[in-house]
Amino acid sequence: MNTASPFIQRKHLEYPDATMFQLVERISAQYPNEPAYEFYGKKTTYRQFIHRIERAARAFYASGIRSGDAVTVCMPNTPQALDCFYALNRIGAVANMVHPLSAETEITGYVDISESKMILTVDLFYEKVERAVHAAKGKVIILVCRMQDELPPHLAALYLLKKGKGYLAFPREPHLLWKKFLKNGDGKTSLPPPVYDKNKTSVILYSGGTCGSPKGVCLSDLNFNACAIEAREAIGEEFRTGLKMLSCMPLFHGFGLGINLHTVLIHGACCVLMPVFNSKVYSSMLRKKKPNFIAGVPTVFEALLHDPSLEKLDMSFLLGVFCGGDSLSVGLKKKIDAFLAAHNAGIQIREGYGLTECVTASCLTPKNEYKEGSIGIPFPDTVYGIVKPDTEDFLPPGEEGEIVLKGPTLMLGYLKDPEETKKALRVLSDGSTWLYTGDQGYMDGEGFVYFRQRIKRIIITNGYNVYPSQLENVIDGLPEVAYCCVIGISDPRRIQRVKAFIVPSDGIVPDDSLKERIMEKLKVHIAQYALPREIEFRAELPKTPVGKVAYRLLEKEAAEEEV
Repeated sequence: MNTASPFIQRKHLEYPDATMFQLVERISAQYPNEPAYEFYGKKTTYRQFIHRIERAARAFYASGIRSGDAVTVCMPNTPQALDCFYALNRIGAVANMVHPLSAETEITGYVDISESKMILTVDLFYEKVERAVHAAKGKVIILVCRMQDELPPHLAALYLLKKGKGYLAFPREPHLLWKKFLKNGDGKTSLPPPVYDKNKTSVILYSGGTCGSPKGVCLSDLNFNACAIEAREAIGEEFRTGLKMLSCMPLFHGFGLGINLHTVLIHGACCVLMPVFNSKVYSSMLRKKKPNFIAGVPTVFEALLHDPSLEKLDMSFLLGVFCGGDSLSVGLKKKIDAFLAAHNAGIQIREGYGLTECVTASCLTPKNEYKEGSIGIPFPDTVYGIVKPDTEDFLPPGEEGEIVLKGPTLMLGYLKDPEETKKALRVLSDGSTWLYTGDQGYMDGEGFVYFRQRIKRIIITNGYNVYPSQLENVIDGLPEVAYCCVIGISDPRRIQRVKAFIVPSDGIVPDDSLKERIMEKLKVHIAQYALPREIEFRAELPKTPVGKVAYRLLEKEAAEEEV
């Protein structure tokens, strides 16, 4: 049995014994007048940001929230959400991060498992959240934000006229407006100093985990700070104070909270906040704000390729474009790189890989080196290995198995689920702890990592393993294709048969001749047994809340059709 990983870490970094709030506070002391975030043109400096955090922290403290208490943050990317997140961290409370579009029963479940005492949401979602907390096991106070409170005057008036006036009746007793809640601590509450404990849960994010069911991922200050410090090192020196990140990835997601927000804020850059994503608004932000960094899932970038408003835009302002959260096919990467080159960007898209169980990204393609099909090299202080699935046997370069990793960003564990924690975080015979990702891949002799796909997503047909990502790479490479998803469908003879769902590019007629062209291309690159038995064209495919193609929904839909 070989229990020693053949792969070494590239560099060691120093991580201060400090909370997330304290790192933002430190950068504020250095650059008090630099903008920390911008919301529809309204800028908040680092000095103002710290003042807002302290005020919110005093309000929570005056309301009885103490270290270890949980508060649910059910918000889009807005100033109030950022203030609340860091205010909770300031007093040692736990931020339980929840998607505001979650079903009310899901919100009830998140509130219950975290034992939240309060929940912050926007008035738009108040009625759903009110029903959710009414069904919760404990008493939960709702804090309600209004979007117009953070908009510039002219936009606030317009928003109030169009949407906001419909929510003015909310909240109802005993729940509170955020603005009123903030007054609770004004002038009468002093706060204890921040306390750093690397073994304490500071944030709960929700993930499918390595076995597919939703779980609360418990993360510490060290996890987030290490991720942000490692990410900056991996991105490069061009990531610096005074630059802007278009922060469209949501703060209830590790990619959004860890990279789009915390990494930006502890290095003195500016978050251009986007509360919702749609391609029209995103394109408008690119044109008007000219951000230096953008990050998103593959479908975010695919949408840009077909936006006529960007046709003549000079994108030389871009210093970094990062893709994560889902696999970026080789074909789509080539299209995006060609798009960036045509718009004078002078850079390539860089793909990252990670899991919520290690906050977010832990691997990134280097700036000036790309190997086709690779997701890059591990972050500093993060060590990757490949093992025979579910064993301690590390495999040599070139051999395929389960991706495992270790480092300072590994979660503390799953919330109230020790059994699943043991499956994901494994202490090996040499005493080291590794995260077993449930993803299949390999590494080459230079330490580049190659992701194949989720182990559970492998399609088995006639006894052969078929990898959907291989087919998706080929299909996405066709100019007639916008994007696609390949799944396995139950088959009485083959166990499963392969089906491809394809969204054609704009102006392309989805007919039989297109199917033939796609199949001809696939036959060149894909074994006969792995070819799709069915191709279905659609105008669009279902997406997860963060914009990934929701292949599980397609699998569920196909299974229901079989019944």
